[in-house]
Amino acid sequence: MITALVLVAFALALFPALQYLRNLSEFRPPQPIDNALSLPAVSVLIPARNEEASIGNAVESILASRHVEFEIVVLDDHSTDRTAEIVREFAANYSNVRLEIAPPLPAGWCGKQHACFALSKLARHDVLMFLDADVRLTPDAVARMAAFLIASKAGLVSGFPRQETGTILEKLVIPLIQWLLMCYLPMARMRSSLQPGLGTGCGQWFATTREAYEKVGGHEAIKSSLHDGIKLPRAYRAAGLMTDICDVTDLATCRMYRSAGQVWFGLAKNAREGLGAPVLIVVWTVLLFVGHVLPFVLLSFAKWMEIWQIALVLIAAGLSLAPRIAAAFRFRQSPFGAALHPLGILSLLGIQWYAAVRHSLGKPVGWKGRAHPNLSSNEAIP
Repeated sequence: MITALVLVAFALALFPALQYLRNLSEFRPPQPIDNALSLPAVSVLIPARNEEASIGNAVESILASRHVEFEIVVLDDHSTDRTAEIVREFAANYSNVRLEIAPPLPAGWCGKQHACFALSKLARHDVLMFLDADVRLTPDAVARMAAFLIASKAGLVSGFPRQETGTILEKLVIPLIQWLLMCYLPMARMRSSLQPGLGTGCGQWFATTREAYEKVGGHEAIKSSLHDGIKLPRAYRAAGLMTDICDVTDLATCRMYRSAGQVWFGLAKNAREGLGAPVLIVVWTVLLFVGHVLPFVLLSFAKWMEIWQIALVLIAAGLSLAPRIAAAFRFRQSPFGAALHPLGILSLLGIQWYAAVRHSLGKPVGWKGRAHPNLSSNEAIP
């Protein structure tokens, strides 16, 4: 029995380590801008619901953009704080900044998807760039993403910003976004195949052309989804349009959550559309637990193991840790979180199973004061 556990743990630690190496040359940042390059004008579209702590900095960072003509359209999605007031002050001083008010949320729509769809109708330019309100851009970011969209010939592209973390749970879990991407997505195959299952992105930053967006149906195609990072690229691929991703560690930063509770419920809200989907949750639990937790558990049974088994378990533990540590350096993540990688995996799996159990009880997780789109508006929200 222990021999089988050792061999399986080794295999499931080896595979993602090899995939990480394969992806090193595939996951690249957008190219620097050639001043002679003529870029189309861009509409930067920001859905904002109770974002007074971040919206000002977001707009300021975009206003510093260079090499490209742009407008900034912020949709205030029924905020109860100073979000609209802050944006209104920018709009009074900058002609390329607009504040718009979201229409009422229809039944069956996720709030963010509805806000993004409304923004697409308000955009004046033909390159649509959807950006979360907690993302900060460098001055070259908008132009380089627009150039990447054109060069990739994809209908939709997405950037993965550097994730800032503060609390312990943030450091353990949030860096797993890039780690999962590097270790489990075959990027070369993604770029050569329209298979929807290979579509992925980061909901914090998408860019598309109006023509491609309208062909797919835009966010209306995923109106009830809480996980646009997966669902939107897959909708494009299902419509016959390629998608692509890029590393924007040096172009954008984002602080997704600011407490352990926000991390837990924020990731749980869309878990059933990602790792926590039916059937997939079992597959991912096996892949992640056996490959990245079991090697460390087996070390505690070393006195009952043969030398070769101990050696293989040590190698498996090293193979598990190496990509996480490498990712911490490459994507400027927390070394603390990388060192406690098995705890990060257990935390991530805990969130997925929490979401699965709640869903089975008919109580999926809502967000920002809104119920899950599949629930009535008076359902309780954690």
